[in-house]
Amino acid sequence: MPNNKLKDSSSLFVMGIMPKVRSKITYFARKFTNNGKMTFDIIVIGSGPGGYVAAIRASQLGLKTAIVERSELGGVCLNWGCIPTKALLKSAQVFDYLKHAADYGITLKEPGVDFTAVVKRSRDVANGMSKGVQFLMKKNNITVITGFGKLAGKGIVEVELDGKKETHEAKSIILATGARERQLPNLQIDGKKIIGYHEAMVLQELPKSMVVVGSGAIGSEFAYFYNAMGTKVTLVEFLPNILPIEDEDVSKNLEKIFKRSGMTVMLNSSVESVDTAGKSCMVKIKTPKGEETVQCDIVLSAVGIQTNLENIGLETLGVKTDKGKVIVDSFYKTNVDGIYAIGDIVPGPALAHVASAEGIICVEKIAGHHPAPLDYNNIPGCTYCWPEVASVGYTEKAAREAGYDIKVGKFPFSASGKASAAGAKDGFVKLIFDAKYGEFLGAHMLGANVTEMIAEVVVARKLETTGMEIIKSVHPHPTMSEAIMEAAAAAYGEVIHL
Repeated sequence: MPNNKLKDSSSLFVMGIMPKVRSKITYFARKFTNNGKMTFDIIVIGSGPGGYVAAIRASQLGLKTAIVERSELGGVCLNWGCIPTKALLKSAQVFDYLKHAADYGITLKEPGVDFTAVVKRSRDVANGMSKGVQFLMKKNNITVITGFGKLAGKGIVEVELDGKKETHEAKSIILATGARERQLPNLQIDGKKIIGYHEAMVLQELPKSMVVVGSGAIGSEFAYFYNAMGTKVTLVEFLPNILPIEDEDVSKNLEKIFKRSGMTVMLNSSVESVDTAGKSCMVKIKTPKGEETVQCDIVLSAVGIQTNLENIGLETLGVKTDKGKVIVDSFYKTNVDGIYAIGDIVPGPALAHVASAEGIICVEKIAGHHPAPLDYNNIPGCTYCWPEVASVGYTEKAAREAGYDIKVGKFPFSASGKASAAGAKDGFVKLIFDAKYGEFLGAHMLGANVTEMIAEVVVARKLETTGMEIIKSVHPHPTMSEAIMEAAAAAYGEVIHL
């Protein structure tokens, strides 16, 4: 996966715990290619959740397939994103449970944090998953070619590794090069005092204080993690709400929970500059009340992502782009025959499950199947702070702006028997229906394990389920998922337990 901003991999062997995947993959690739030109049906450039899934599906369909990866199989998501962050967050959740053990009638001595062990567990989890992807490549007879891949002509991919180049041919080429951390001009990552998500996952010691800039999923997850571990966290958001793409009810309630946990949340605010000359960082923040200076050990920049489009040969073949995204049709074909693009580099949500779905649709279309285009209005979004956030479809505001006459039902977990028993009464389920036809327009959840509950809504919306059908579908008791049925009932004035 091309990424000219990423450090040399040797600099990332922090504390000796980064999985040493590169040499193994290189050997595997050399064994297959022997430095000679090979011809494939499909070559995928990039092995993230879009790329490796596309490669596996292509192989399943009988297509001779290769995948080109410059670093670890599984890409950023598996190695430096989705998976290792969830391992960190689980450690934070366990620590939080231990701190409140007395609430459950359990007596413990004062719990502590071995931060090195927490980080090591996260890296071990990522390492295990990366080995799993290696196994899947072998199982599916996919040729893995290590190096920086780029388009070098029609049907030609050039791969460079350690100054040496080789070319391979394919009838179809899929670009799945992903994205990297976006950097602001006044917030340049130095890897020490101003860090990005890579460094945030492998810090050698727990900082006493941290300013997190940006409250999207990445920023909110790390803000929760470090705050739960004992760091004094200040979360800075330029927009009026944290998690700004979520329903406003969710954002406002999560903000209250964050503040209650001891976190400082600054909205409608922007970091103007960071002075790293001294022992601490002096962060100048522009707020609605004026400029403030916050002192901290580390600043974490979580201001979004930037696509990896540089130096991958788009100009060579005239592949069209717009605003940092490759232009594709409903089946991910670019304007150039035989060239396709999926994942973060095309328009749409930059989410792992979206990239995977796009990869499958793209490959099935190439193979002559008739897949349906992806419904981007039925893509679930999840944030794994605690309590968790999950949503799909229209927010209440968006539904009204779209002209719908709506019914809204909301059921708080404080009224849920299972939530009370679990000691997880924060949050709610909010459902939105079209008042005329009962169409399931959207769902917004804040609470324990709601990221596991949202799939019910995604399937229901896919099947064009109505609000009344949700109400009449018997949900097991006691469960957190009962709140979905109860929220639907609330929308229609039939709620029982509220």
